[in-house]
Amino acid sequence: MAYYNRTAGYTATSTKEKYERTEKLGEGTYGVVYKGRDRESGNTVAIKKIRISSRDDDEGLPQTALREIGLLRSLNHPNIVKLLDVEAEDSKLNLVFEFCEKDLKKHMDSHHGKFDSSTVKRIMKQMIDGVTICHKQGLIHRDLKPQNILVDRSGNMKICDFGLARAFSVPISTMTHEVVTLWYRAPEILLAGSKHNHYSVEVDIWSLGAIFAEVHNKKALFPADTEIQELNKIFSILGTPNESVWSGVTRMPDWKRSVASYRAKTPSDICPGLCADGQNLLMSMLTYDPSKRISGKDALQHPYFRGI
Repeated sequence: MAYYNRTAGYTATSTKEKYERTEKLGEGTYGVVYKGRDRESGNTVAIKKIRISSRDDDEGLPQTALREIGLLRSLNHPNIVKLLDVEAEDSKLNLVFEFCEKDLKKHMDSHHGKFDSSTVKRIMKQMIDGVTICHKQGLIHRDLKPQNILVDRSGNMKICDFGLARAFSVPISTMTHEVVTLWYRAPEILLAGSKHNHYSVEVDIWSLGAIFAEVHNKKALFPADTEIQELNKIFSILGTPNESVWSGVTRMPDWKRSVASYRAKTPSDICPGLCADGQNLLMSMLTYDPSKRISGKDALQHPYFRGI
């Protein structure tokens, strides 16, 4: 079966012939990931094997995600993991990516103490860069978390695992409720319920805001086990929203599930030691009303990144 190579286009060589699988690394959203080696160049790669569903209504599965794979093939950005080869083989899809040693979660866990301010800035700048190029290309990631940010040997961030990614258009169509790992899930998804969910790229910005605080504090900002616990965790830190800060929030389908009332903590309490510009950017990313949440493009121009 022919596969797509970023440089050479379509060729007749199969991934089994071109790449040697060396060890199993783990399981992603919809597939098993292996470490491998390019037999020709000797370069280390990551091979993700995905079983293609025969159903066409499983949002995010490869059969309905072919345009996302097409978008990934066209995304050539230093902060997005490179998709090198794609091969459809019977009921499986083989995706070959550049290899990175660890993800951001392991990077944080292995680092003694907190990151210095310049390192936090560099990490955030690279993540926002990668996400913004996705949004410009019409792609929402929908599952941003430290485990889906790879770190190469030079310390560069690489966004990966687009298994739940979705192309978007205007007007925004209804999309699934079950996206984004709970700790990084935007409130508009948590409150909208499963029937009328019209979120867009702003959900990625919220996730990056939660990651921002986690990178600075070296601990998750909104850890919870259930959706109602997640909402209350968010409210306990950012304050319970009302109509003045988020028009229409009290009319959202799942609003009645969240009855606790909290006063917002100060940005300096949320991220002790973060500079004023950093606090301002963080709160702009964790703004309740999606229409008022900062965009990736504007975030890159924020004074916090001045000098980078």
